[in-house]
Amino acid sequence: MRAVAVNAFGEQPQLMELPQPEPGPGEVLVRLAAAGVNPVDWKLADGAFGDAVKASFPLVLGTDGAGEVLAVGTGVRRFTVGDAVFGQFQRAEQGGGSYCELALADEDRIAHAARSVTYATSAAVPTAGMTAYNLIEETRTGEGKWVLIVGATGGVGTFATQLAAGRGAEVIATARPEMAELMRNLGASETVDHTAGPVADQVLAAHPDGVDVLIDMISGPAEFAGMTRTVRDGGTAVSLIGSADADDLTERNLRGFNFINRPSPQLLEILAGHLDAGRLTVLVGSEVPLTSAPEAIAASRTGRARGKTVLTM
Repeated sequence: MRAVAVNAFGEQPQLMELPQPEPGPGEVLVRLAAAGVNPVDWKLADGAFGDAVKASFPLVLGTDGAGEVLAVGTGVRRFTVGDAVFGQFQRAEQGGGSYCELALADEDRIAHAARSVTYATSAAVPTAGMTAYNLIEETRTGEGKWVLIVGATGGVGTFATQLAAGRGAEVIATARPEMAELMRNLGASETVDHTAGPVADQVLAAHPDGVDVLIDMISGPAEFAGMTRTVRDGGTAVSLIGSADADDLTERNLRGFNFINRPSPQLLEILAGHLDAGRLTVLVGSEVPLTSAPEAIAASRTGRARGKTVLTM
């Protein structure tokens, strides 16, 4: 089978011919139709997680994918051959990922795909969608609350904006002027142009009492600390990249934490339901063939890719 993989951390990803995997107990073999591209894919290939991640080589890149069940291992009860599924396929210790034609997944890392969208759309959802859903849950975002989302135009941010607005929250999304209308269409009540001046100052000028929740996808520790000025007394501030100083925030009567995602098949099923009900829009910026994965990874590294990039098999 064709796969995009690396032979060692830090090497350039390349197209390879690898043996077809066979499902073991509790595993599902999927003929992938599409794979979503996420920054975590190339960070893993770079060895950015150090000793925290054990890997076998060649290591197939990619976490998210969608396709059709080709075979199941012993003990698998939730899926049968021919089922349309989506979910997470990264199994670094076994060398497996989703940038390939045939991939293994643990039964509890995938779910039945939404019926109303393409495989390419489903493949763009798992990691970013589950992250956004858990963020909205853990920040207790709901009706009547004002939420500032910094980094709102990224994959997680666009999902979080929709999910928060769907629960009745008022979302303030950071966005360049050319993205402002899109973010409002996704449910944002207001947008803030982060290129026009300090975001915190702009938000406080419009909302002197502050916001209830800050969800920050991108700010380093110093910038995040400055951004928490926007959060009213007793509010919540969360960082996706480990920038929150929980002790400092507690002293200021803020509930603050560094987010850790907790994926589950139940979450995937919820997201599939949202897709089928038309409550979630997936912004697929481009669909490119598997052979173009190295170029897609390079574009992801720049941080300027618009919408999700999906590899098609």
